[in-house]
Amino acid sequence: MTQHAPVSRGKDKPAATRPHFEGHRQRLKERFRDAGADALPDYELLELILFRPLPRRDTKPIAKALIKRFGSFAEVISADSERLREIDGVGEAVATELKLVRAAALRLMRSELMSQPTISSGPALIEYCRAAMAFSTREQFRVLFLDRKNKIIADEIQQEGTIDHAPVYPREVVKRALELSATGLILVHNHPSGDPTPSSADVDMTRRIAEAAQNLGIVVHDHIVIGRQGHASLRQLKLM
Repeated sequence: MTQHAPVSRGKDKPAATRPHFEGHRQRLKERFRDAGADALPDYELLELILFRPLPRRDTKPIAKALIKRFGSFAEVISADSERLREIDGVGEAVATELKLVRAAALRLMRSELMSQPTISSGPALIEYCRAAMAFSTREQFRVLFLDRKNKIIADEIQQEGTIDHAPVYPREVVKRALELSATGLILVHNHPSGDPTPSSADVDMTRRIAEAAQNLGIVVHDHIVIGRQGHASLRQLKLM
């Protein structure tokens, strides 16, 4: 009887015929398991994420190109899908994977934030707002609606505008607070320019919302401006 040689499986390929990045992928996974994400630079963490949408490609050059273009891991996952796809090797699958990572991170941060009184969770609040808004290329106006225990009952983007302006309507903010039975508000918006210094328009808008809210027993606790270079609190700056 003629005996046939066993069918070769991918894992049995001679080392010389395997893609050069296979061993690198395994070593990177082991480092992540053994030492955690803090042991990896930004581009290597991106490599790990890209393994799933790009199972047959060397992800290191793509990860490095993303970091070079956008600057950091946070800025990569926060970039618009259209801008991400400008990088060679980044298609719809990769852009979707990166957006999924960002959405999961924000969902986790918001869940933790909503479980505690917001007024006593300053650092967590700032971290969440920075993650959600610091790297946006458009100005966004966000409102955190609070109950009587100062816990968040809703987190909503009220308006999204251009690179330097988002229209804000105090009447609409107060109307939404009444719909949610909110008794407190924290206003948040970003400066895509990167500088979080409040403008005179920011101060005036805060005053108008606070006055409209106060007439209905609603307190504006703070207005936080988020930028790449940090954040500013109008309350701490005594601008409200």
